[in-house]
Amino acid sequence: MFSKSFRVKSNTVIKGSDRRKLKADISTAFPSLSVEDLSELVPNKEELNVVKIYAHRGDAVTLYVLHKNPVLFELEKCLYPTVYTLWRYPHVLPTFTTWPPVLQKLAGGADLMLPGVVVPLSGIPEVKKGDCCAVKVVSNRAPMAVGTATMSSAEMRSLGMKGRGVSVLHTYMDSLWAFGDKSGPPSIPDVDTEGVEATYEEEEEDDDEATEGGEEEPCPNRVPDAPCPGIQELSLADREEGEHGKEEGEDPEDLRSPQEQMDALLLQCFLQALKSKVKKSELPLLTSSFLRIHMFSCCPSGKQLDIKKSSYKKLSKFLQCMQQQHSLVRVKELSKGVESIVEVDWKNPELRSFRTPKDPGIEEASVEVGRAEGEKPYHPPEITTLYSVSSRLEPLFQDAKKRKGTVLQPAEVRAIITDYVKRNELVDENNKNYVIINPILCDCLLEKSEYQEVEALKWDDLFSRTLYKMQHCHQLVFPGQPPIVKKGHIEPIDISVASRGSNKKVTMIKNLEVYGLDPMAVSVALQHRVQASSALNPVPGSKDRVLVQIQGNQVQQVCKLLLDKYQIPCKYIQGLDNKVQKPGRKK
Repeated sequence: MFSKSFRVKSNTVIKGSDRRKLKADISTAFPSLSVEDLSELVPNKEELNVVKIYAHRGDAVTLYVLHKNPVLFELEKCLYPTVYTLWRYPHVLPTFTTWPPVLQKLAGGADLMLPGVVVPLSGIPEVKKGDCCAVKVVSNRAPMAVGTATMSSAEMRSLGMKGRGVSVLHTYMDSLWAFGDKSGPPSIPDVDTEGVEATYEEEEEDDDEATEGGEEEPCPNRVPDAPCPGIQELSLADREEGEHGKEEGEDPEDLRSPQEQMDALLLQCFLQALKSKVKKSELPLLTSSFLRIHMFSCCPSGKQLDIKKSSYKKLSKFLQCMQQQHSLVRVKELSKGVESIVEVDWKNPELRSFRTPKDPGIEEASVEVGRAEGEKPYHPPEITTLYSVSSRLEPLFQDAKKRKGTVLQPAEVRAIITDYVKRNELVDENNKNYVIINPILCDCLLEKSEYQEVEALKWDDLFSRTLYKMQHCHQLVFPGQPPIVKKGHIEPIDISVASRGSNKKVTMIKNLEVYGLDPMAVSVALQHRVQASSALNPVPGSKDRVLVQIQGNQVQQVCKLLLDKYQIPCKYIQGLDNKVQKPGRKK
């Protein structure tokens, strides 16, 4: 699961109530832990972080981090200890034993096969299918991997120790281990397998002799032709060169923490902005304008520049570091509380040697952001208002062979009504602007109170009453797709502003799917435009729709995006009056 790097979604400090619940869950999951062990694992007064991540396959995992080391991870509501925890409490889980070469395969993402299990004199541990268990190597009790049993111990024995034994989730030297302090495993003597290692070495010598002078006899508990490196010799480079590490596109920078990655991105955008964006004539330049106009535009596609996620936290601290440690710029407070870049050292060696990295483009970046920008340009649909024949108006359309539910264009309705009037000679001879009402028109178009009063209608009134009595429909035509006809009026894109907390506002956009817009693409586009966090939430009462939520009152920016980029007509956007009102003189 952690053979490749994962993506961090959030990192928060655990609450008091959640801390107590976690301690109770650990006690239930691992009853062999004493009260003192639980207090050490989940201390009451020390900081314990809850880190939510997405594994490379998309699995949502929750990590519990103590002293910068992940101690537990939760997957599908099940708790598992990490190798850091198992090294402190090796007795927590039933443990299978294997040879050191097998561990290298496990670190590459492989599962533990039963032929690779070393069976000690005491036998294999007793487990049930799905039980959490650990894997260690001979002569060392320190577990090196964590997983779940694919079958019970009885089934393993009945199958002659063949097949898959443990589905491995986490190992020493994987990305979860690298998320901690990267310390090595302790050496804990293992009495049960003390003599097994010598047996393994003797078998190796016998195999060498057999290779030279005769036929080789296979050993059931060995990995053929595999080297036997020590545990300490196992490295990330070895794992990447293994059977699961030869995939292209692996980025070694992914092993860095999210904060370190954001620091590097911040420096890259800063240097690129100075080298390719800022001109000497623009100085002095407001630091806020420098960030918003120049640095954000240098951010690679698919990434988001967020100073709060860096180690600097504030732009002023970052620029101060660039000034004092790198001598790249000189920042000065020209007015109270407003800083500006007044000087740039264009001859700085670091700036001159910087090479603008090639942006992989929208197509590659869209893989990481759910194809937010989209490979194909968006074209708004052609929206047409249609009308469906209702049961009440069916006699009026019977001569035209239009039954109930037939969908018609407004021009078609007008032509059918005109033909009906002329065929039945209902035009008033004295005033041709009026149409005489016959029994069918009376039943279809008039209200009960009008039966005795209205004898004739104007042409325009006749058409408007007919359309009003019909069922409204609409047709959407997307480029290269067949027309889509739906009943009722088309729902407008709804933009609303809600309050969160005392003085916080969020902007919510829904019904984007009606117009063929991808909510994820709109969310990412808004993030880049306003540099605020956004989220997708399900619309209450709807299974297949989501609403985009973004921090702050961003109605004006949302309108610009919908009108300018996506070319949605203004009449199909609701909530334009929620813009932030700028203060001005009262009339």
